[in-house]
Amino acid sequence: MKVLVTGATGFVGQHCVPQLLAAGHQVTALARNVERAQRFSWFEQVRFIAADLHAPTLPDLGAHDALLHLAWSGLPNYKALFHFEQNLFADYRFLKAQLAAGVRQILVTGTCFEYGMQSGCLSETLLTQPANPYALAKDCLRKFLQALQVQHPFTLQWARLFYMYGPGQNPGSLLAQLDRAIDAGETSFNMSGGAQLRDYLPVELVARHLVSLLEHPDCNGVVNVCSGQPISVRALVEQHLQKRGAQMHLNLGHYPYPDYEPMEFWGDRQKLSSILESEQ
Repeated sequence: MKVLVTGATGFVGQHCVPQLLAAGHQVTALARNVERAQRFSWFEQVRFIAADLHAPTLPDLGAHDALLHLAWSGLPNYKALFHFEQNLFADYRFLKAQLAAGVRQILVTGTCFEYGMQSGCLSETLLTQPANPYALAKDCLRKFLQALQVQHPFTLQWARLFYMYGPGQNPGSLLAQLDRAIDAGETSFNMSGGAQLRDYLPVELVARHLVSLLEHPDCNGVVNVCSGQPISVRALVEQHLQKRGAQMHLNLGHYPYPDYEPMEFWGDRQKLSSILESEQ
């Protein structure tokens, strides 16, 4: 399959590209910075295009069977208005243009924040209630594309990502900060109270799941990409300390809990599990 990957050098994209290549797919990787792309071992195995997909005109991207749309500007600034003032409409125009160019399968990464402040186990059947501009923009993009499907049928796979960690993660993310503190030999780590329950997966596994979804074009609609197993943030930190063989005092309650997410939520994994089980 010929696959166009946007955001190929991002946190998720840098792991999806080698997974696609290993599965035998031909990859066109789209990202803004060629120098960054050249750092990855897969660079010579793909057709790389350096471009900003929000630009008024783009170079010829070629013909593709599927599009894995990972690009999204401005994260992790979830509350910025540019998510729906700029990203939403630019992304919609780009995706519609790719359909006009012949793509018939689009996988877009959404976010668990689309569920808003709903607590507990979150199923794909729940109504979305986005509570920040980033989630609102993503949710609107999905609805725009679903409306487009009615007039121009195509496969739309909406992969709602929960929490991820691993190589390439944002330097400001929890475990990245913890790793720096460990490496610096610090004896104390400032964090929130740590009681919030979240759903975490290694980014390599997230990438593998996204490739599996692409390889199931019969799977249309929203899919939670998650573990289905809640874990407290404190337990996650303690597990990581144990994995690193480090001891450190946790300064719990130093930071307030985020106001854009509920205290306890995780994903319902049944749909994803059924898709993965069909590969056995």
